[in-house]
Amino acid sequence: MRPLRLLTLTLCALCWLTPAGAQQPARPTKASAKKPRAAEADPMEEVRRTTAISLVNALADDARTFREPILRSRVQARAADALWATDRERARELFRRAWAEAEAADADADRRVAEERQRQERERGSFSIQLPPSLRTEVLRLAARRDRALGEEFLARMDASRKEKADGAESLPSDSPDGDVERNTSGPSRRDDPTEAPPAVAKRLRLAVQLLEDGDVERAIQFADPALAAVNAPALEFLARLRPKNPKAADERYAALLARAGADPAADANTASLLSSYLFTPALYVTFGPTGGSNANSWSRSFPAPTDVAPQLLASFFNTAAAILLRPIPPPEQDRTSAGRVGWYMVITRLLTVFDRHAPDKSAALRARQSALAQDTPDQMRRGPNNALTRGLVPEDPNRDRVGETLSRLERAQTQAERDAVYVDAVLTARQQKDARVEEFLNKIEDADLRKRLRAYVDFESAEQAVRDKETAEALRLARGGTLTSIQRTWALTEVAKLLTKAEPARALELLEEAQTEAKERIDPASPERASALVAIATQLVELDRARAWEVMLDAVKASNAAQAYTGEDGRLNVRLETKNMVVASASGAPSFDLTGIFATLAREDLNRAVALARNFEGESPRAVATLAIARAVLDRGEKK
Repeated sequence: MRPLRLLTLTLCALCWLTPAGAQQPARPTKASAKKPRAAEADPMEEVRRTTAISLVNALADDARTFREPILRSRVQARAADALWATDRERARELFRRAWAEAEAADADADRRVAEERQRQERERGSFSIQLPPSLRTEVLRLAARRDRALGEEFLARMDASRKEKADGAESLPSDSPDGDVERNTSGPSRRDDPTEAPPAVAKRLRLAVQLLEDGDVERAIQFADPALAAVNAPALEFLARLRPKNPKAADERYAALLARAGADPAADANTASLLSSYLFTPALYVTFGPTGGSNANSWSRSFPAPTDVAPQLLASFFNTAAAILLRPIPPPEQDRTSAGRVGWYMVITRLLTVFDRHAPDKSAALRARQSALAQDTPDQMRRGPNNALTRGLVPEDPNRDRVGETLSRLERAQTQAERDAVYVDAVLTARQQKDARVEEFLNKIEDADLRKRLRAYVDFESAEQAVRDKETAEALRLARGGTLTSIQRTWALTEVAKLLTKAEPARALELLEEAQTEAKERIDPASPERASALVAIATQLVELDRARAWEVMLDAVKASNAAQAYTGEDGRLNVRLETKNMVVASASGAPSFDLTGIFATLAREDLNRAVALARNFEGESPRAVATLAIARAVLDRGEKK
């Protein structure tokens, strides 16, 4: 394995010592007693910056020989970002090198995804695929944040690549949002799903959202503007995220969308439903299909609707939405709208809630159209309860007994497996509703294996909640209860120790000792989880016992070298429950598992020692992550100054 080349500097200045018999400096006069400049306060800062720059440059050059193309691209892009303030030409060169690696890696990922798609379609007629991350997206985000022109260059190259693909067979782009993608190739030809944007538009808007999250509002608007020409969920999400940061800019662009939608002959009921989200459900987009089925997409659980919308903008929405919803609808055999006649009925039913509240003068005409469409809508759609018709618009009844509704299904359960399935739902619902009967329902599940797996899932979810709520006693009870895995238990112990660091430092140290014993004695030495656990322990030890933190990091390096799969960026805890009827999965962030935070802290204390520690990683990824964290701890501080 090729070792990382590091520039070794002889830092003679580090050896400067004041002689024992040196004359004490004179008391400063009034004129010289002013606050010293930064350079005078820390004469070694420039030396540290030179060291950091050398580290990044050496790492970027070594990255070209890394085995994994993903790592080659990521490291060069991150190195470019770190060097931007000191050497922009070098940074641009690295960004372009990273982009070239990303293009090759994404093309290979596209090929593998296409092969898997063809296999699934051949075997079952549809496909469901977990898409890999897009490296071009990562490079583009970093480059665009630094240089708009470079970001536009990469976007143009990405668009050109898409157009080339469009000339051939349809394929799934690797820069689609991460997650499961499902398609069914059967069905009539209809207008495209209005929740989706063309790939190039979606890419530009995702980049704009990322720039908003980075705090670069002006650049985010610049990148988003060319993509805000049509109504779709990504456009409305960007505007919703923009509004808290710049209400005037967001409202102006939303008003322009309203005008375009009103003039667009292809706008249909789902267009009106999507437009309503900006004003009433900014994080929730509800649409309906030709059979009345609903599609609800949400990107946040708690993103409130705006309360300061100008009356003129509100009136503009209701005028546009009413005009669209009252348009003539083609006969059923010619209807190719995304909603169809049944979906049109459902959208009107949903939006009447806000029309009645804010624009009652238009409700009568909409109800007449609703009645005309009712004859094409099945009875169960018109009369049965449907949460999609009120979700986000009508507050949920706080007295609704969801647990009781779930248990009522027991009357129809004919087998023990069906009864167990009801109790699984009851457990999950009761936990969500903070109902004390969780344990009671768990004990009624007869399948012992299912009961054990469900208890483990619920206990970890509860431990996470207890940590969030700072309920240390409950978190410790669950951590020591015997159902959590060793990595989950270690995480819980370290998080509780973090909560107790200031108030009870001695107890926090005891918990970290307990976590270290768990990691060393119960986690497989060849598992990356052991390295992650030790990094988390060292991260919390920094505030309590800095010397021990260094010692634990030596153990973490050894654990990393024994686990080839360890990357240094493994800060997630995944939990999954799978039954015959459902799959429940969640992923939680665990930043203390990552090397970035601990190495940044150690570098600020002793730069040379941190560099030496990072060089001990045999894996290319953890060594690169640690080295970049060290360098950025120095360079970012200088950039802020």
